[in-house]
Amino acid sequence: MKPLLLSFLALMLAIPAFSQSDEDAVKAVIESLFDGMRAKNADQIAAVFSENAIMQTIETIGETGVVKAGSVADFVKGIGSLPTEAKLDERITDYKINIDGPMATAWTPYEFYFNDQFSHCGVNSFQLVKMAEGWKIVYLIDTRRKDGCF
Repeated sequence: MKPLLLSFLALMLAIPAFSQSDEDAVKAVIESLFDGMRAKNADQIAAVFSENAIMQTIETIGETGVVKAGSVADFVKGIGSLPTEAKLDERITDYKINIDGPMATAWTPYEFYFNDQFSHCGVNSFQLVKMAEGWKIVYLIDTRRKDGCF
């Protein structure tokens, strides 16, 4: 009887090690997006976004910004159609994640490299919702600049 009880206790103590926190799950979604970009895997990229997700970027003009809209479908298609030799590498330098129930925000400064050459840096602001199938990106806006990156 003791070996059965010890096995049960060991299993109960191990379960928390296998569970993933919501913060870890949000981070995994974001990492999957950038892994998909590096692999130019359109299906992997599309899978992290909710239906009707919104993508925007801020174009800086002097000290102000102009918001430019894009579509997830165009983004996915563009990445998926790049030549195999093209290398995309968005390197996240930090994560600031906040969660309230089924809503999360993630602030992720980044550096972007194209074909191993520095292109630009900025910050991504993700809004995610925990849906039946897991965390999904519902809104993504970013800044882009070449100066003040390092």
